[in-house]
Amino acid sequence: MNLVLNSPIHQVIDEEEIIVFPKRNFIEANTVQVDLDHLKSECIIPVFAKDNESTISHYEFIESTKEVVEEILDYKGVLKPEIRVSHQIKGRIPSAVGKPAKELLEHEKTLYYERMAFVIEVPEISEIINGNKLNLTIGGVRSYNQENLFSKKSIEKFKVFIGFQNTVCTNLCISTDGLKQDIRVSSVLELKAKIYELINSYDKKKHLQQMNEMSCFSITEPEFAHLIGKMKLYSFLDKETKANLFNLNINDNQINSIIKDYHLDPNFARFENGNINLWRLYNLFTEAAKSAYIDTNFEKNVNAYEFINYLANSIKNDKSNWFLHNYNHSI
Repeated sequence: MNLVLNSPIHQVIDEEEIIVFPKRNFIEANTVQVDLDHLKSECIIPVFAKDNESTISHYEFIESTKEVVEEILDYKGVLKPEIRVSHQIKGRIPSAVGKPAKELLEHEKTLYYERMAFVIEVPEISEIINGNKLNLTIGGVRSYNQENLFSKKSIEKFKVFIGFQNTVCTNLCISTDGLKQDIRVSSVLELKAKIYELINSYDKKKHLQQMNEMSCFSITEPEFAHLIGKMKLYSFLDKETKANLFNLNINDNQINSIIKDYHLDPNFARFENGNINLWRLYNLFTEAAKSAYIDTNFEKNVNAYEFINYLANSIKNDKSNWFLHNYNHSI
């Protein structure tokens, strides 16, 4: 086991040094925030149409994750999930059939959300990385659009991650081994077992070390401009060319966000001389990833982590790559 969560691994910070930042959302896109009680009490549970068997509800998914975290940590406090949902699916009870929508009473309406993402932050377990306080965070994604709800009950799909959340900007920091993006289970018990498995296999030490080393490497403003240009070119390359390059998962709007924040972000913008270190660049990438839809958000976050480490390895080994070409890099 690489992660012993109930050991005193958190960084102690003097109260005078703590800076309180306005709370921001861990994902934006087209999502809205809801609470756990709303999912439990006010949302119906979709079923598999041919046998009327229940799916695992959003509420059960979040509660199961919370229970696993509480058990592993022997946590005595109150964990409060932050939940974002999208793609609202509306319905009505049978007695309201034919009734105009504007005349529906609240008790005649039914509701559930096709997509849901949540994070559970554990502020008692934290680390300082490059001057930023990062809190241990566990979360998940459920997208009913990936299920065939018109069939009989079948294996259901979930995504779960463990990593850190940057308290400066609420950007998620997820490593490659901290995400299971294709969990397939048929019961809540199986789901909890998969969450245990992920937490126990997560290499926290390696994740923190790699993030800490990002600040050791910088690129200049001309190198940043070259990088952005290649990132914009990447999506127009043919499949054969892409097959020999790093698989960059980013769209043009997110690249534009990175360019804007390179100049304007209050925490991670370039230095006065135009240089930017890879820790700052990484946070520009994870900030841009917040605009991705729920069902692709975590993958884009991990891809940003892999890409920045790919750039760091190129600089560290003085090895050119298609994105950075053959500039002289500074350490």
